[in-house]
Amino acid sequence: MTWSEPQPDVLGGDWVARTLDLTDASGPGVATLVHRADAGGRARAMLYLHGFADYFFQEHHAQEWADNGYDVYALDLRDYGRSIRPGRTPNWITDLRDYDIEIDAALAFVRAQGHEVVVLDGHSTGGLIAVLYAHDHPGAVDALVLNSPWFDLNATWFDRVITTRVIDRLGVTHPDTLISRIEEPYGRSLHVGSGGEWDYQLSWKPHDGFPALAGWVRAIRRGHARLVKGLAIVVPVLVATSGRSGDRKKPTAQDLAGSDVVLDVEHMWKRAPLLGPRVRVLRVPGGRHDLTLSERAVRERYSALLFGWLERVLP
Repeated sequence: MTWSEPQPDVLGGDWVARTLDLTDASGPGVATLVHRADAGGRARAMLYLHGFADYFFQEHHAQEWADNGYDVYALDLRDYGRSIRPGRTPNWITDLRDYDIEIDAALAFVRAQGHEVVVLDGHSTGGLIAVLYAHDHPGAVDALVLNSPWFDLNATWFDRVITTRVIDRLGVTHPDTLISRIEEPYGRSLHVGSGGEWDYQLSWKPHDGFPALAGWVRAIRRGHARLVKGLAIVVPVLVATSGRSGDRKKPTAQDLAGSDVVLDVEHMWKRAPLLGPRVRVLRVPGGRHDLTLSERAVRERYSALLFGWLERVLP
């Protein structure tokens, strides 16, 4: 499988995008790899994996990586962001291992550009995908950075245990059943059109996300179950989280500005030791769910701590 020739990307400037043709049970589809036109030649590189109802647009954080000596590559997984295509369900997957195809291809492309060290950076759902991939593919990357990784369902014990058992069956027999949607306040607090700081395409990252269907939720919960059994990731892992979680359904202004109102940070802290022997947990007071979209002072502190850690653990 080969990536297409580069085309100008929606970010503009010198950003380009390449597509990888994929065919799965939903029919023809693509994954999209984004990078600067002059990427290649540096010793170090980073590959970014976005979260659910998300895509790569965090150009400001990519510049932080570049300023610290990394070429940046970002993968919009099949049916996310740039990879959404007519006739296919956005954000759909029934087995997280299916993403191995585009991650394999992206890493092969990155390595072919001459990079000796590659860091996999996963946010939220991308963090879950990243740890399972690193466990299944030892040696594929040199370090993992996890920005508020989704390690458990942010719900009651009943939903995390009993409802999960029901969805495990429903996801096979009625995979298109609607289970939930994302709460809108977090997205509205981010987007420039509703008073936030960030500009991105709402058709790719809508405030209320995309429908969380039974087949997809089953895939996520099966990924969580694999994590709970313990993984064997031997490379250094940074689990970075907000200092606290806020109210998910009715967040206050303080919650929206300085906490994780999507996931439960205590789930991340509790499950971090299950990843492997070289895990560091970083708690960032005032951080939002996507730490890179936090208020300026907070995101600058996160970046300083992140790159300080990388300098200590990488050759």
